[in-house]
Amino acid sequence: MRELVVGPNDSGQRLDKFLAKTFRTMPTSLLYKYIRKKCVTVNRKKATESTVLREGDVLSLYIRDEFFERPPEREAFRQLLGETDALRVAYEDENLLVADKPAGLLVHSDEEEQVYTLIHLIQAYLYRKGAYRPEAENAFAPALCNRIDRNTEGLVIAAKNARALAEMNGMIKRRQVEKTYLAAVHGLFSHPSGELRSRLEKDARTNTVRVSSRSGKEAVTRYRVLRTDREKRLSLLEITLLTGRTHQIRVQFADAGHPLLGDGKYAVNKADRQSGFAHQALCAYSLRFRPEKADFPLLAYLNGVEVRAKEPYFLSLFR
Repeated sequence: MRELVVGPNDSGQRLDKFLAKTFRTMPTSLLYKYIRKKCVTVNRKKATESTVLREGDVLSLYIRDEFFERPPEREAFRQLLGETDALRVAYEDENLLVADKPAGLLVHSDEEEQVYTLIHLIQAYLYRKGAYRPEAENAFAPALCNRIDRNTEGLVIAAKNARALAEMNGMIKRRQVEKTYLAAVHGLFSHPSGELRSRLEKDARTNTVRVSSRSGKEAVTRYRVLRTDREKRLSLLEITLLTGRTHQIRVQFADAGHPLLGDGKYAVNKADRQSGFAHQALCAYSLRFRPEKADFPLLAYLNGVEVRAKEPYFLSLFR
């Protein structure tokens, strides 16, 4: 038998959800079997899968030792402790960190890269400064609230505690975080501003998105032309997302005849590559927070706060 004490980042969860996060290698059927056969108790009393945990609760666990081994991804950040100076922090307080991600860096692990990712750099940074102690946590680790493509640069939000994670996710879902992008696109516009509205359908097999006239999720994008280069026929746009679909900006502007400079997924970018633009000229440039105090009391202090990334490299094309 082993015991786990429920910490502040575990409080408020159902027992089954907590166990699933804590023992990720445990089969779901076995997890519920352990609960049903009283191999998991809360404060020495029988519990059900829907029992809500509170800070200070003591879980007694009569389960196999193999499930107590921490998953490798929980410790991957330790390999990056000497590289945390590479992390660009655009904003930080006791609950949140906003990182300014460079193009080329993954936000999460994939089949090709398991360690050198944005989230692991953030965890290593917080561990080095004493703001994250994995040995004191059962299931929680600092986590990202939004994500951007590998070859898109700009702002990504990370939560330092479970309550901040829940509130920021809620704010994003209710569109109380205004996201503004900068992009360089091919072609000139006849109007200084406009809106793109379409339905997008995702192909998970190819990890691509296409505009569909029949199905898919609605995507709405507003844009404003900031500068133009008539000789190169390029436009610098300020883009505001009213929805957050996969590859929304890239696919909608390509469909409108204005593919992003350097984008090889939704346009032919051979000429762009020859000019030195190997990936899409897109930057998640600013975040403005508008939380409703009644709904998000922990993060209400963010109301009106705006965070900006450093100016993206492609701005030099328009000077």
